[in-house]
Amino acid sequence: MTKRLFVKILAVVLPALLLFIGLEIAKAQNSSNSALQGHVTSQEEGPMEGVLVSAKRTGSTITITVVSDAQGQYSFPRDRLEPGQYAVRIRAIGYEMDNPGAVDLTDQKGTVLDLKLHKARDLSRQLSNGEWLMSMPGTAEQKQIFLNCDTCHTFERIVRSQHDAAEFAQVMRRMTTYAQGSTPSRPQVRPAGPAATGGDMGLSPAAAERIAKQAAFAATVNLSNSSQWDYPLKTIPRPTGKATKVIITEYDLPRPEAMPHDAVIDQQGMVWYSDFGSQYLGKLDPKTGKTVEYPIPLMDPNEPRGSLDINFDPSGYVWIGQMYQGVIARFDPKTQEFKTWKMPDFGKGDLARTAMVTPVHVDVDGKVWVGANDEYQVDVKSGKWVTVDYEQGLPKDSPLAKLNLGSYGVAADSRNNFYGMNLAGTFITKVDAETMKVTRFATPTPNSGPRRGHVDSQDRLWFGEYRGNNIGMFDTKTEQFKEYAVPTPWTNPYDAVLDNAGYAWAGGMSNDHIVRVNTATGESTEYLLPHTTNVRRVNVDNSTNPPTFWVGNNLGATIIKLEPLAP
Repeated sequence: MTKRLFVKILAVVLPALLLFIGLEIAKAQNSSNSALQGHVTSQEEGPMEGVLVSAKRTGSTITITVVSDAQGQYSFPRDRLEPGQYAVRIRAIGYEMDNPGAVDLTDQKGTVLDLKLHKARDLSRQLSNGEWLMSMPGTAEQKQIFLNCDTCHTFERIVRSQHDAAEFAQVMRRMTTYAQGSTPSRPQVRPAGPAATGGDMGLSPAAAERIAKQAAFAATVNLSNSSQWDYPLKTIPRPTGKATKVIITEYDLPRPEAMPHDAVIDQQGMVWYSDFGSQYLGKLDPKTGKTVEYPIPLMDPNEPRGSLDINFDPSGYVWIGQMYQGVIARFDPKTQEFKTWKMPDFGKGDLARTAMVTPVHVDVDGKVWVGANDEYQVDVKSGKWVTVDYEQGLPKDSPLAKLNLGSYGVAADSRNNFYGMNLAGTFITKVDAETMKVTRFATPTPNSGPRRGHVDSQDRLWFGEYRGNNIGMFDTKTEQFKEYAVPTPWTNPYDAVLDNAGYAWAGGMSNDHIVRVNTATGESTEYLLPHTTNVRRVNVDNSTNPPTFWVGNNLGATIIKLEPLAP
């Protein structure tokens, strides 16, 4: 062989050889860093991006989820999966997995498991609430009647039913008697019945007429007239790009009936949660998955059980809004003792709801704000409750006086001024902590349904616009709004919070999406959760880099941690 020919052959072969060696080295390095990895493929698509792959060790209460990338590859970091036998599942709309059986992982080398997917036999079993709303015919106003239903169950229960309009009306009337902390298997009936009185089954004539109209529409989107829906089923695309760069951890709670409504993180990294349907305050250790639950004293045995809002005060006490029990409660983590304050209407049924409590700046003036059937400023020392007068200064003939101006979510700025979110309408309401003067500010999007929110270190209120499908921000100093549109319709953000890296987070109550918005650029990333998730209060842990997102699955008895891996 001549020297010139050898050089030519080397010029052709060497790059390919180096590439092969590089790929093998990268593969070996990736394998050494992964406990479990592989490719997700299907006959229809080949390599599949955006497939959620979940692994749970036998006997464990913790499930870890990763997402396949643009090449269809998924990988579990070695430090996330202990040695043992694992069950693997996937979430990919329109697809199911050929069962790979149990997977044995060792601490010596990574395991490779390629996953084969096939088309789902029944797509309707996979749709989220938001996808049902996208699919069904009708106006946005007509579909919004279902937004209260996901408090207790999925929309699949509605569209798969065979009720006609008259039967639906009976069901809806019965459900007006249920407390919010109910599920189909554990309904809690309010002794006082529905809030509106008079008329059929305790309903006012106006309420009965509204239910009849809603029932008529509901009967047009279910299976009352046919064995299949007469409208196409629409789906949301799988995650792509940054939305695949995430690790999601689910922690099972000890009671399968647990309803973790709010989840907050203390300075020691413990996650505290309220139970929407039972008298428990819970604490989760994310490092071990161990949970401790503290029974909350039952104050009114005649009323439904459960808590909603949970917050810390500057001293580290845990405060809980006790819903129909008619009290706010404070828990001392050191002594493990509860102290309660009864509201003025204690023992009066619906009038005694105490859903929210905001003690974050009680050190300013010794007072906490309470969101209830009405809203109150409560002096912790004296026990005095002062009612917020929403109609303060309004002429009797003012159109505003006819609206429901009350607040669902409540928050406080650094001076302990109150900010209420008007779920029934469009307002952010400020109440001066010293004078109790009321000032209303309308969101740029009409009828946006501000629901719950958090005040950041700059005294800006971040909140979810439930009907507006936006994340809202109200600067309490300049009194100016800014809204960030959520890309996917029918996300219905329940709450919003800003992290220390400048990202605003919200949770999709209807479509299992967690939304992260870069407030500097407006770029949105939507992470899909592994299960149907009834998202309520959202929180972030700013002690991690990047910040970690936390939420309770209110109807799934789990606490969820989401760690973004890409800025």
